[in-house]
Amino acid sequence: MRYRQLAPGIEISEIGFGNWTLTTGWWGAYTEHEAVEAHRAAYDAGITFFDTSNAYAEGYAEQVLGKALAGVRDQVVISTKFGYDLDATGTRRGQQERPHRTDLASVRADLEASLRRLNVDTIDVYMLHNPRMAHVDDDDLFGFLDERKAAGAIRTYGVALGPKIGWLEEGVHAMRHRRLTAVQMIYNLLEQDPGRELLRVAAETGTRMIVRVPHSSGMLEGNLTADTVFPPDDHRRHRPRSWLLEGVQKIKTLDFLSERRTLGQAALRWILAHPNVASTLPNIYGAGQIKEFAGASDVPDLTDEELARVAELYGDNFGVTAASV
Repeated sequence: MRYRQLAPGIEISEIGFGNWTLTTGWWGAYTEHEAVEAHRAAYDAGITFFDTSNAYAEGYAEQVLGKALAGVRDQVVISTKFGYDLDATGTRRGQQERPHRTDLASVRADLEASLRRLNVDTIDVYMLHNPRMAHVDDDDLFGFLDERKAAGAIRTYGVALGPKIGWLEEGVHAMRHRRLTAVQMIYNLLEQDPGRELLRVAAETGTRMIVRVPHSSGMLEGNLTADTVFPPDDHRRHRPRSWLLEGVQKIKTLDFLSERRTLGQAALRWILAHPNVASTLPNIYGAGQIKEFAGASDVPDLTDEELARVAELYGDNFGVTAASV
C-alpha cells in the first residue's frame, strides 16, 4: 500500500474504505458481523483511511466502524460527516435527500453523538455533508469547527460534495474562502466533470481531494454487461437502462489499460495520477474488491501515453452515440 499526506501529521492510505456499501442496504444486505469483518480485512490489506457518515443508517455505520477498528485506533484515520437532520419526520422516496440541519446546537450534538458511536476521543476528519452555498457561507458554523479543532475534538475538517455529480460552485467557493484540509467529490474516468475544475482549484489552494465513486458505480470494475440485471436491493436498479448500455460500450474502448493491471486497478491509478488526490474510496462490498483494490498500489502507474489516450477518448465520449447503443 502507498500512503499520502492529507494534512500535516495525517497520512492516509491512497486506497480508502467507505463503509456505506456495507451498512446502508444500497448494495445488498450485510450482517453486522460481515461488515465488521470486511473493515478488519481492509485494515489487514494496508488500508488505513476509513470514511463514514452519521447519516448512513442513522449512525449504524459509525457504530460498525468503531467496533471494527477499536483495537487499532491509533493506526487508522477516521473521517465522518455531519449536516443532515437525522430526526426529520416524513417519508423519503427512493434516494431522495433528507433535509439539512446545521444550527450550532444540532451540530454540537451530532459531533458528540459521532464521537460516542465511533468510540473515539477525536475525529480525524469531520466533513460537512453535501453542503449548499448558504452552509459554506455560515461563519458561525466554521467558527464552531475551528473551536472544536482547537479543543481537540476534531483534527481537521472539510466538505463532502454531492449528493450527485454537481455542486461545482459550492466546492470552488469552499476551497477559496474556507480553511479546508480536504474536499470529497465524485470523480472517475467516465465522469470527469465537474471534477476536473475542482482539481484545478485544489491545485491553486493546496486542498487535498478525496475521490468517491472511482469506478462509476461498478461500471469501471469491468464486470457489467448489457444483460446485467441488478437485484431489488441494489440502488443501481433505479438507473435508466441507457446508463448500463452506454457504459458497457465505453468500457470496450479501455482494453489498453488492462494489459498490466485490472481495469478496476487502472481506474484507481488514473485518479491517483493527480498530485492533489490524497485517497480514493472505491465501493467495497466483498473480499474480492478488498484484494483487487488494495492491490492497485502494487501495479504500475498509468503512462503519459495511457493518460493522453484516456483524455482523447473522453473528449469523443468514448465513441459512443445514442445510435450506437
